[in-house]
Amino acid sequence: MNLFENESGSFKENPDKSNQPLATRMRPVSLDEFVGQDHLVGEGKMLKRMIESGVIGSLIFYGPPSSGKTTLAYVISNEIDARFEVINAVLDGIKELRNVVAKAEHQKKVNGRKTILFVDEIHRWNKAQQDALLPHLESGIITLVGATTENPFYSLVNPLLSRCQLFELHPLTRDNVEVMIDRALEDEDRGLGYMEIEVSAKAKQYFAENAGGDVRNALNALEVAALSTAKDKEGIVQVTLEIAKESIQKRNVRYDRTGDEHYHYASAFIKSMRGSDVNAALYWMSAMLEGGEDPNFIFRRMLIFASEDVGIADPYALTVVNAAHESFLKTGMPEGFYFLSHAAIFLSLSAKSNSTKAIFETNSSIKEKGVKQVPEHLKDKTANKLASQYLDVENASEDYKYPHKFPNNWVDQQYLPDELEDSSWYKGGDVGREKKLWERLKVLRDKKDNS
Repeated sequence: MNLFENESGSFKENPDKSNQPLATRMRPVSLDEFVGQDHLVGEGKMLKRMIESGVIGSLIFYGPPSSGKTTLAYVISNEIDARFEVINAVLDGIKELRNVVAKAEHQKKVNGRKTILFVDEIHRWNKAQQDALLPHLESGIITLVGATTENPFYSLVNPLLSRCQLFELHPLTRDNVEVMIDRALEDEDRGLGYMEIEVSAKAKQYFAENAGGDVRNALNALEVAALSTAKDKEGIVQVTLEIAKESIQKRNVRYDRTGDEHYHYASAFIKSMRGSDVNAALYWMSAMLEGGEDPNFIFRRMLIFASEDVGIADPYALTVVNAAHESFLKTGMPEGFYFLSHAAIFLSLSAKSNSTKAIFETNSSIKEKGVKQVPEHLKDKTANKLASQYLDVENASEDYKYPHKFPNNWVDQQYLPDELEDSSWYKGGDVGREKKLWERLKVLRDKKDNS
């Protein structure tokens, strides 16, 4: 039996709610009560149609924490009148799975009732444990609803993915959280509707904004505020903005240094700098730091960015990032914020060029066609001299033109192998320092063409 189910295996409300937190009491029990994820359970959407038809196959819900994965699985069980079993992949394994399957087989024989198995954090199970689910899904003994905060295409085995439908859940919005706050204030049976309580608009907004999309966080803070605030002269509990701030101390940052959010935030940070949006770059960097990201990881990404995305447009960018990182290592936090900010702002404002990617195009050519012979006049001078002396051939090095002996230290000369003489991989940028460097080379080439 699990926390949602009573002894009969049904989902009737627990009559003793006095000791349950507000968030637990207000957990939606039907699709009508479920808030958010309109792209999945909105009118006419696939998952809602599946639920209404009662034809539910195995599902994988993936999305950030507190987006409603557990609640939605529970609601589905209620809607189709199925037994609801819960396994936590961190704590439970194949032994617990066998127990669930045995109970499910018994219930199916006794009353033909379906069993939905909810496996929380299913990505924590190894391949063997995930494979153990397969025969039971094939037989129809259980219907799986797996929940994961990780990208299922990376964290789940292909045989399991092929037997499940995938649905991505999005973070709950501030409006979603406010709906649940209003509902809790109005509900006399499960919520705080039995109290004379008034929550100011600013307080309600503060609860919703600082919950970080976590309804549980918002409702528990609301309950703390309601129960810890004395009634005024009229017998009404007045929850003000100041009380709300005391009740929900810290905004919940949705970030996991090892999960998808880690890569999403880093991607947003890089793309913001690439787009020269200073404010967005600082925002996403701050979000990573607030979530516990290692500042050295951020500096490594900025160092790569300095060469990949700023490149020759401003070669000084590498120096700036290196210097900022060294300064950070010498001072640490909180002063280190200055150096992180210094580097991020500089990179965001810098002229951009990705011409350094020419190395990858060059490398692809070598992998495809192999390395050609070095032109004779570019070969080692000593080797050419010895070959001339002992093999009675001309010294090819005498054909080499030393650029420093010519005007502007440049001379027209072939440097690529004969087969690749006209190849070009580098595409010069037209902004920043690179524009001046590239224009200088074009001027020299024009002189050659006109000579």
